[in-house]
Amino acid sequence: MGTETTQIIDLNAAEGKAVQEGEKGWNLLGKLYDGALKGIPGSKSVEALAQEYLSNCGGKKEQAAEQLIRMQVTKCTTTGFLTGLGGLITLPATITADIGSSMYVQIRMIAAIAVMGGYSLQDDVVKSMVFATLLKVEVGNLLKQVGVKTANRASLQLLKKLPGTVLTKINQKLGFRFLTKFGQKGVINLVKVVPVAGGVVNGGLNLVETKAIGKRAMKVFLLK
Repeated sequence: MGTETTQIIDLNAAEGKAVQEGEKGWNLLGKLYDGALKGIPGSKSVEALAQEYLSNCGGKKEQAAEQLIRMQVTKCTTTGFLTGLGGLITLPATITADIGSSMYVQIRMIAAIAVMGGYSLQDDVVKSMVFATLLKVEVGNLLKQVGVKTANRASLQLLKKLPGTVLTKINQKLGFRFLTKFGQKGVINLVKVVPVAGGVVNGGLNLVETKAIGKRAMKVFLLK
């Protein structure tokens, strides 16, 4: 067997593994999504949460979103709150309870902002954009990777016009990104502290991350 043939086989095997990992990651993200939308016992639905902030702000979407972001940032920096959510969603052992709990809060925040923008959380494209926002991934770049020529920033409207097979490939890449970012090495790079000190340091990281993700969600779902 020639060197070129061997390289092609190795490349195909690597691509196949990436697809499998991507599907695995996307399934985990789906569980996170369902768990976040459902919420912990006694919590409001995401739709009710969005309507509450809209009502408090007289229907002004941007103002409501900004107030929501401030509240979610506070939650993500409260160690007791995060610890209480630790067992809500089953995640791989390499993903810490702190990170998983932060994701829960961040997904609810992004989803609520999507609702404020008039989007349905049951829409597959919206779900994909929620996770692209969470993972800070430009969907336009993903589209280029799967052979779709477009601008760097892809809109929800554009994604809705694409075949379902393209969305599936995007979801696989989002799932792969999720596992890559929050796998064993990803957690170590993100935390960089011993567990005892993790609560304080992670709180600072969560504050910055959550605020940035919230602002990104506003650009995706509110600022047309």
